[in-house]
Amino acid sequence: MEKQSAYRKTSEIVRRYDFNFRKRFGQNFLTDEGVLQQIVSSSHITENDLVIEIGPGIGTLTRYLCEAACQVAAIEIDRDLVKILHETLSDCKNLRIVEGDVLKVNLCGLAAEYGVSDTSGSTASSGGLSPEAAAVSPESGQAFRCRHLKVVANLPYYITTPILMGLFEQHVPAERVTVMVQKEVADRMTARCGSRDYGSLSLAVQYYARPEIVTLVPASSFMPSPKVDSAVVTMQLYKDKPVQAKDEQLLKAIIRAAFGQRRKTLSNALGNAPQIPVTRDQTAKTLTALGLPASARGETLSLQQFAQLTDALADLIRA
Repeated sequence: MEKQSAYRKTSEIVRRYDFNFRKRFGQNFLTDEGVLQQIVSSSHITENDLVIEIGPGIGTLTRYLCEAACQVAAIEIDRDLVKILHETLSDCKNLRIVEGDVLKVNLCGLAAEYGVSDTSGSTASSGGLSPEAAAVSPESGQAFRCRHLKVVANLPYYITTPILMGLFEQHVPAERVTVMVQKEVADRMTARCGSRDYGSLSLAVQYYARPEIVTLVPASSFMPSPKVDSAVVTMQLYKDKPVQAKDEQLLKAIIRAAFGQRRKTLSNALGNAPQIPVTRDQTAKTLTALGLPASARGETLSLQQFAQLTDALADLIRA
């Protein structure tokens, strides 16, 4: 399949294979050539890179990725699309198509098969694909050695947070992650302290990476057109996180509690959270000791301040 006229090619493939879009998979195929090129350029892909693409659809972006990268592993959950990809991208010799649910695929093991190392310089933990995915991915990536990993994804709204958190918390050794998400999600991912969109997703993403909105993408750029506009967000993952907490699990629990009851003060929100063993009074005194108002709400604290609060409460809990 040639790259020219993504809309025309997409229409032809949909008709030829009598493809039925599945709402449960959030299927909307990008047909804007300019945006396709922006995704590739903002991902900073080189000929030494392995690219893991999540949700390749009919493979329009996949072809661009194959031209730019050393190797591409495209993970697709829809069996009908897997068959289409094998046919339409049969000439892409550096492509491996993995059928499976990305939440069940061992991404660290997949990266390790291509020789990609984590930020400490050691090879990513092995283990390969899940049995389900391995059964339909007989090609071996072990003959190829890639230096770096980039992740590119078109994420349906309902699964955006689980996929992003999976990438971050499993320490998938990616240098950069570039995603297509709904515009409101992009705004939340990049929001700053005190803004309307600032919340738990903002803090979770910014703890691990530096996010940036690359471009806005109108609904008309997709087939079929979704009801809302989208945006491309690229995230450079930190090798050394600028903000770190002594107890990451406690930090996450505090953030969830703070924004789970957004209108409440932190003292009340944390005091009502059974997984955080501190009283309202203890939280209020800790906030004051940190130079913050005892009546502070979650949206007024920066990531650094949340980390400081976490460390202070962790010491209090252990005492």
